[in-house]
Amino acid sequence: MKPDFTKYKDGLVPAIVQDATTKNVLMLGFMNNEALNKTQELKKVTFFSRTKNRLWTKGEESGNFLNVQSITIDCDNDTLLIKANPVGPVCHTGSDTCFNEKNTDANFLYQLESIISDRKNNPTDSSYTSSLFKKGINKIAQKVGEEAVEIVIEAKDNNDELFLGEAADLLFHYLILLQAKNKNLDQVIEVLKKRHK
Repeated sequence: MKPDFTKYKDGLVPAIVQDATTKNVLMLGFMNNEALNKTQELKKVTFFSRTKNRLWTKGEESGNFLNVQSITIDCDNDTLLIKANPVGPVCHTGSDTCFNEKNTDANFLYQLESIISDRKNNPTDSSYTSSLFKKGINKIAQKVGEEAVEIVIEAKDNNDELFLGEAADLLFHYLILLQAKNKNLDQVIEVLKKRHK
């Protein structure tokens, strides 16, 4: 990856920051070569601040860092896309993004997937999800099977509340099973997209 820092007069390239989990665009900043190197070194998004005329790591004062997951470059080599996990609100106004976007319902599944992953990697005794991971793949698969049977039973009745409750239970336990198998929603979506073609 070699950004063309000579393309613009000030030697900076735009850097779009996207939430690695929700896919929301968080903010836009600018980087020079030094800022990009620092970002890669620290694994925290670091811009070149035109107003401060220096490198500026997002969160250096607030503690609301942007932890880098990946960096890619566009086809013209003059814009960066950084996928990051935010620690707290991104905007100085307290909003989730600098575009005042809130996490949408569609992104909630990604948030839930992230929480489940955290329960797997940082287990606590008080967490039901952590306790399932502790019991192992057989117990998790069994729970998915039980929830699948329960949704079939509720599908035959006309109680929407019970049906939706079982649908939520099945989806939740399915997400746990994906994490237990070290898989994620994006991988499942890719399979569905290929089938759709």
